[in-house]
Amino acid sequence: MGSDYLAYTLIDIITDNYFKVLEDIGEKIEYLEEELVTNPTTLTLQTIHELKRDLIFLRKKVWPMREVINKLDRRESELISDSLSVYLRDVYDHTIQVIDYIETYRDMISGMLDIYLSSLSNRMNEVMKLLTIISTLFIPLTFIVGLYGMNFKYMPELQWVYGYPLVWIVMIIVSLIMFLFFLRKKWL
Repeated sequence: MGSDYLAYTLIDIITDNYFKVLEDIGEKIEYLEEELVTNPTTLTLQTIHELKRDLIFLRKKVWPMREVINKLDRRESELISDSLSVYLRDVYDHTIQVIDYIETYRDMISGMLDIYLSSLSNRMNEVMKLLTIISTLFIPLTFIVGLYGMNFKYMPELQWVYGYPLVWIVMIIVSLIMFLFFLRKKWL
C-alpha cells in the first residue's frame, strides 16, 4: 500500500476516535437528563453549558474534515489512487454520521436547557403561589386590625366587654373560611 492508503488509515483512525468521544458525551447527556429530572442545580446548568461548548468545538473540528475527505474522493490529486475511492467513501459516511450525532446531541442539550429553565420557572411559580396565598390570608386580618387600631373616642365595640374576644373570633373565622376556600380550589 502506498502513502495514499496511509493517509486514509490516519483519517479513518481519527474518525473512529470521534465515535468514542461522542459515546462519552452521550453517557454524560444521559446522566444529565436523570439529574435534570430529579434535582436540577446550578452545577447541572454549568455542565450543560460545558457540554454545549464541547459539542460546538467538536463540530468545528469535524466539519472541515468532511470537505477534505470529499475532495480526496473526487481524486483532484494524482497522489490518490482509484482503488482507494471505496475506502474514502466509507470514511466520508462515518464523518457524516459523526456530524449527525453532534447535531442530535446539540439539539438534546438545547432541549435540556429549556427543561432546566422550565423547572426553575415552575419552582418559582410554586413559591410565588404560596406567598400570594399567605398574603391573601393576612389582608382581611390587617384590615380588621387596622380598623380597630384607630384612635376614635366613640367606637361602641371598644367599651363593650366582649369586644376584644369578638374581634379575635371574627379574625379566626375569616382566616378559616379563606383557608377552606383555598383547599376547596386545590390551591394548597
